Amino acid sequence: MPGTEPHFFEYIVVGCGGIGSAAVYWLSKRASRGVLGLEQFQLGHSNGGSEDHSRIIRLLYHDECYTKLAPHAFTAYDEVEKESGIKLVYKCGGLKFARNDEPEGKHLLEHHAKSMDEQNIPYELLNGNEIRKRFPQFQTDPHVIGMYDKNSGLVDAAMANATHIQLARKHGATIRENCKVLKLEKDKDGVHALVYTNQGVFRCRRIIVTAGAWSNHVLGSVGVHVPLTVTQEQVTYLATPNMKEFTKENFPVWMYHDIKYNIYGFPIHGNTGTKIGIDACDEIVTPETRTFEPDPVKEQICIKFFERYLPKAIGPKLYTKTCLYTIPPDRNFVIDSLSKQDLPQVIVCIGAGHAYKFSCLFGKLLSEMAIDGKTRYPIEKFSIDRKALTDPSYEADFHHSQYRTKTAKL
Repeated sequence: MPGTEPHFFEYIVVGCGGIGSAAVYWLSKRASRGVLGLEQFQLGHSNGGSEDHSRIIRLLYHDECYTKLAPHAFTAYDEVEKESGIKLVYKCGGLKFARNDEPEGKHLLEHHAKSMDEQNIPYELLNGNEIRKRFPQFQTDPHVIGMYDKNSGLVDAAMANATHIQLARKHGATIRENCKVLKLEKDKDGVHALVYTNQGVFRCRRIIVTAGAWSNHVLGSVGVHVPLTVTQEQVTYLATPNMKEFTKENFPVWMYHDIKYNIYGFPIHGNTGTKIGIDACDEIVTPETRTFEPDPVKEQICIKFFERYLPKAIGPKLYTKTCLYTIPPDRNFVIDSLSKQDLPQVIVCIGAGHAYKFSCLFGKLLSEMAIDGKTRYPIEKFSIDRKALTDPSYEADFHHSQYRTKTAKL
């Protein structure tokens, strides 16, 4: 109603997907009833990038900005598991592999090894024969090389999102579904901010924007634009007849790298199918133009990969599911406040299409940024004013090609 005073919350989170639901949870542990989570769709929707049964969680990474954070991601999920009693992380092991006769993938693995060594994170180097001996499901030849981390595994994404929300409500947070943010605005006092929605106006001290593909829809109202590319991705589930060989007890999560594709897959979890997908397919869309229709060409690429390396994983197609990636030009996260834009009330987090493994940790560090004005975790490389986001001539690199062109030592 005109003249009605806006409802006040200390902290408002815009977008309650993977990162947003975690932010609401961690904020609620300290700020209780002063926390509001806004979700433009129903909770658990399939419009964005945080749905489905499983996401990879791993220590294997190509750059220290990730390996420094990765152990803390496991610790954050562990805290949530202890409070909820719900198992979210399954350490089934993780394998990255490439081919010696395709140097682009080999070079990328070299950077993984260097980054792991710098952080003293243990891993095993395996050749094709050793991979096949460890996991006979793989038909890897002598030209294949790999890295194995026994602590990698999967996170149950849908379960983690729901767990974060339910625990946040337990701690006193308010969650509003079907509540679309129309604009943000600095309050006239210069200290607080206003959030205009289709369910009314809210006033707060800090806003955390975790809106994924809708980030610029929200930030545009305060004159901020982040150069982001939204892509439509997909994963396919196949009804393998050899289910026992692909359970979490017998099979790892895995990632394959070559000059053209990063292909990844999972053991059976959440249904009876083996799961496979292609990372960053470059099918550029917007949240408005995306479809939910699978691309049969990508499905065939995945099936051909299974035929070559994992023939026992093949079976009738259960289904193919689409989602969205939201990718900055350098494929690195965005985690920063808008202080330099004279908007210290606003904090932004964009997951770059590979953040789910960190989502619980990101919720924790975002709560620190909102409440304490800083975080203990190293996020300097993810600033919003870095060259990749401010230089219009920066050449987009969604596949970390800068790591594929060095001389390999593995």
